[in-house]
Amino acid sequence: MTRTPVLAADASFDFALLQQSAARTGSRNRRALWWLLGLLVLLVGSVVTLLLYLNNFETEEAARRRAADAQWLEQSVQFHFRRLEDDLLVLARQAVQQSAGMGTLVPANPLDLKAGLLWREPGVVLSSGWIAAGQLNDQRVGPERWQVDWQAHAENAQALALMQTTSQGLRRSAYAGLMLRSDGSATDVVWLAVPFFDRGLFAGNYLAAVSVERALTAVVPGWFLQDHSVQLLTDESSAQVDTAYRAGLNLPGTDLFVQVALTQAQPTTVPRIFFFVALLFLSGMLVSLYALRRDFVKRQQVQALLQAQVALRTAMENSVTIGLRAWDLGGKILYVNDAFCRMVGYNAAELIGRSIPFPYWPAEQIDALQRVHDDIMAQGTSGEGVEVQFQHRDGHLIDVLIHEAPLNTAAGEQMGWMSSVLDISERKRAQRMAAQQQEKLEASGRLVAVGEVASTLAHELNQPLGALSSFANGLLNRLNDGSISLPELLPVVERMARLAERAGGIIKRVNAFARRRELSRQRLDLAAFLQRVRMQLGDDHAVTPAWARPDQPIWVEADELLLEHLVNNLVGNAQDWAAQDGQRPQVWVGLQQDAAQGLAVLTVADTGPGVSEEAQATIFNAFVSRKEGGMGMGLAICRSIVEAHHGRIEVGRDPVLGGARFTVLLPLAEHDPKKEMP
Repeated sequence: MTRTPVLAADASFDFALLQQSAARTGSRNRRALWWLLGLLVLLVGSVVTLLLYLNNFETEEAARRRAADAQWLEQSVQFHFRRLEDDLLVLARQAVQQSAGMGTLVPANPLDLKAGLLWREPGVVLSSGWIAAGQLNDQRVGPERWQVDWQAHAENAQALALMQTTSQGLRRSAYAGLMLRSDGSATDVVWLAVPFFDRGLFAGNYLAAVSVERALTAVVPGWFLQDHSVQLLTDESSAQVDTAYRAGLNLPGTDLFVQVALTQAQPTTVPRIFFFVALLFLSGMLVSLYALRRDFVKRQQVQALLQAQVALRTAMENSVTIGLRAWDLGGKILYVNDAFCRMVGYNAAELIGRSIPFPYWPAEQIDALQRVHDDIMAQGTSGEGVEVQFQHRDGHLIDVLIHEAPLNTAAGEQMGWMSSVLDISERKRAQRMAAQQQEKLEASGRLVAVGEVASTLAHELNQPLGALSSFANGLLNRLNDGSISLPELLPVVERMARLAERAGGIIKRVNAFARRRELSRQRLDLAAFLQRVRMQLGDDHAVTPAWARPDQPIWVEADELLLEHLVNNLVGNAQDWAAQDGQRPQVWVGLQQDAAQGLAVLTVADTGPGVSEEAQATIFNAFVSRKEGGMGMGLAICRSIVEAHHGRIEVGRDPVLGGARFTVLLPLAEHDPKKEMP
């Protein structure tokens, strides 16, 4: 593994892949040359095609612009004529309202009308006036010019009569013209008739004589005439310039057209600039092709070397048993090797692209693993790595050791982390077995010491305690016979009997436990058990322990006799030490359930001086006592009882009472609703 970079960097190291690449170098170069020549021909053809296209584009662009200008002018003229028709319609309504059907023409004041451009422009509207419905054929009525044009030529009279008939019949505006002079020559005047209907009945026409030339002069802006010429054509057959565009005015009843021609052509600078830019790029591409041809050989050699290195590293990654994983700064997986996939039971396609939480994180440890992930993001891992647990796809947990290294880009910027993941499940299992074996050895040693002390206690105390019990029974017999005063001796004798029986029971239990008898485990409700033991302790000491019973039962698998000895010893110590601190003695017994860890937590606290930090390390050892005349076996026996139930005992300072606080942690019993029924 350590020699790999040397092999990859040594040019004399011969890979089969490099030999194959060297054999194909000549043919690849010839193919590359033909590709470059073909690309050159393609570029030259593209430039010629571009030149022809730009030439055609200029011609089409000029024609398109002429058409667009003519269409704009056509729409502008039509808009203004439509606006003139609306203005005349307003005048017709005013004329009807003023005349009130009397048939006389009432001239309207143009200043009273917010008219359009053609009505306001001087010289556009030559004459205007109202003709009622009953006077359409009377030549004597109407505007002043109406009679002149009607009588000037026969075609004029025919066109004007047709205009009025059309406006009345089609109920829309109509035009007539161009008007002819008496010699038959055409003028630039057209007549406009705007009909007005009152309650659906034809009321008459409002007439107006319009000069088309003056109208075009008013409509066409000056900036448009700077590079365009506008000419009025009387019919479609009129001669036109090849570079001009013709557009109809679309005035119903007339055949008038407008010819728009460019008088000053604008150069198409954009296509020419584009052409010169294309030539510049062509020159640059020719130079680039020459440089690319020289670079091909070197690139092919480097590519062959890189392919060999990739093949070597891929084989190395597939052969190792350490899992490799790469992920970016956002927590998304970028790469995993086969060993990592086998470790967690997922294939690469299922893992790459996934973000936190990863599918191989145990559900109950997601928060802890998230904190580990955040720590890695902040500072990476130390030299020892980080030990966490992964979950295989089939559900079993895997202990792994993770080492992280920054994953940098070629520019040196960190883009994520590269992880090496080592499966240490067997190592952790061996460590746990060793710890359990050591724990058993220590427990055995403590049991030997307890056995020796228990045997001594049983031998030395059993006989006097038996005598005390016999004496108490004799006194009770005499009291029953009435030979002594019952009020004087009965409470003392009863207390002696209880103490003697309890002392004998404790000795028997300790002796039996020291001889490593089998524990009599049974399902036990700790809340009810502590309530019963507390009632017994209240009569034997001045300090009665206080406690709050839990709302629900807390079930454990335990030996009731040994557990009673444990509670008696802890509460008795608390009662002894509670009064030694100079304040009102108090003893508190607490019980709660830690469902998350599956433990029952029993605490005994007092108001005594507490246990110093130096004494906490040795307080549970045998023959270590802080009481005068104490043998130092009480807490040692308590630890042995707790460890026999697969629990642990701890000591600290109580934050409320200020004295010592002993905490016993026992595993909860498995849930069994049938056994929990009263």
